[in-house]
Amino acid sequence: MGPIQSIERAAAILRLLAGGPRRLGLGEVAAALGLAKGTTHGILRTLQHVDFVEQDASTGKYQLGAALLHLGTSYLDVNELRSRSINWADALAARSGEAVRLGTPLEGKVLIVHHVFRPDDTLQTLDVGALLPLHASSLGKVLLAFGTTPVEPLLDAGLETYTRHTLATPEDLAQALTEIQEIGWAASVQEMIMGDAGVAAPIRGHGGLVVGAIGVSGAVERICDTQGRPRPALVTLVRDAARAVSRDLGAARW
Repeated sequence: MGPIQSIERAAAILRLLAGGPRRLGLGEVAAALGLAKGTTHGILRTLQHVDFVEQDASTGKYQLGAALLHLGTSYLDVNELRSRSINWADALAARSGEAVRLGTPLEGKVLIVHHVFRPDDTLQTLDVGALLPLHASSLGKVLLAFGTTPVEPLLDAGLETYTRHTLATPEDLAQALTEIQEIGWAASVQEMIMGDAGVAAPIRGHGGLVVGAIGVSGAVERICDTQGRPRPALVTLVRDAARAVSRDLGAARW
């Protein structure tokens, strides 16, 4: 027995909605997937009925629903994510000379589930259990850009400004998330705390779904060059670590 076409189409719609930072209209979904509007509408209505898709009452546009997002976060146990990441996080800290943190989404924030201190003798505070803002941290921007956590509730609540560098408008955030999707990693330069910077990359599980993020953080003069751009060697180390964890979690591609 071959694949069931309607399920394939439903999966394609869900991937499309998960891939962008904004809601999509019926016509946009149909055009992107080359489907008839009637067919697309029927699948969307069915997905909406089981809470895998939600429709905005005012615009009529669609986004991923709460039930699907819950499945996405529960199918991979956070403890497994942490246990698979520990060795790679230790290695990343040693190679980069910076603190390493592993983040997953929790109630509109980034939950730090693992933290490796910067490998020197400076006094540091353990961040495990801390909650970071999604839009003002490199870990959070990765989770937003790759659809691990929805952006709409964040926009509805308003983007809190922490410094003059914080992404404070929906337009700025959307532009940043689009760029992150294209380049495959995120940076946060003095967006939450002046003088601090971070670089993060996505961790993928089975099926390529982004389930978390790993990154380095530290003083801006160490993370960035004199132009304020993240150092390429550091970006490479972070992306390599993210790929290594993803392989251990069974991701076939990233």
